[in-house]
Amino acid sequence: MRDTAKAYERDGFVAPLDILTASEVQTLRDGFEKAERILRDDPEKLKLLYSYPDRLIPSFDALLRHPKLIEAASTVLGPDLMVWSGALFVKEARSSKIVSWHQDLTYWGLDDAEEVTCWVAISEASEQSGCMRFVPGSHKSRIVPHVDTFSENNLLSRGQEIAVDVKEKDAVAAELRAGQASMHHGHLFHASGPNNTDDRRIGAALRFIKPSMKQQNGVKTLVALVAGRDDYGHFLVAPSPQGFLHENDFDLCQRDADRKKQILFAGVK
Repeated sequence: MRDTAKAYERDGFVAPLDILTASEVQTLRDGFEKAERILRDDPEKLKLLYSYPDRLIPSFDALLRHPKLIEAASTVLGPDLMVWSGALFVKEARSSKIVSWHQDLTYWGLDDAEEVTCWVAISEASEQSGCMRFVPGSHKSRIVPHVDTFSENNLLSRGQEIAVDVKEKDAVAAELRAGQASMHHGHLFHASGPNNTDDRRIGAALRFIKPSMKQQNGVKTLVALVAGRDDYGHFLVAPSPQGFLHENDFDLCQRDADRKKQILFAGVK
C-alpha cells in the first residue's frame, strides 16, 4: 500500500483497486436490483435506497467493512474510519445523464478535508459507460467557486459545477471493471459523461472520514463506524441494518435525510 499512498498524495486519486470477486459484486448488484423492484411504486423509499443502500441492504453494510476497502482508506486516513455516506450513482443504459466537474466537499458542511471517497463499480465503468474522469493534482486546490445549475441531466443534488476553467485535456479516465474501485480526495476535480452502452452503470460512492471531523452547523448526522474507534462523538453511529429493507431502517434514514437536506441545500434561495 506504500505505492498507493504515494500515488494518492501526488495525484489525488488511485485507480484501479481490486476489491471484490465476481461473485461478491454480483451479490451486491442482485440485492440492489431486487430492492429496486420491490420499491418501484414507492418513489420516496426508492430515493432513500439510492442515498442509503448501506443502511437498508445488509450486503452493502458489509461492503463498507470489506477488508480491502478498509486497508485502502486507512493508508490515507489512518486506522479509525467512519463512512459519512454510501450513496449509489446509477446511469441507465443509453442515458444522457452526466456528473459535472465538481469537488466532493463543496456542500457537505464538514469542518475539514480528512475524507476520501472510495468509488466501487457495481457494474463495468468504462469511458463508453460514463466512468469518472479526474484531473491529477487538482486536489491541491482548496474549495474553488461552484455554481448551482439544478440541471435535470445532472446526477448531483444541486447540479453543482466548478465555476473556474477546468483543464479537461489533462483529465484521466478511471475505467473500472465490476468489483474494482477508485479512491479520490475530496478536493479533486472530477466528472463523468453519459452512458452510451446497453448496460446500466452502477457505482457506490463510499465517503470515508476520520472521527475527528464534524458538521460545521453542529448537527449530528448518521455515520457507520467501520474500523477503529470513535473518541469524539461528533456523529450518530448507525447500527447495522435490522434486515433487508426493514421499516425501522427506512425511518432512521428519513430522519437523517431531513438533517442532511438542511446541510446540502444551505444557501439555496
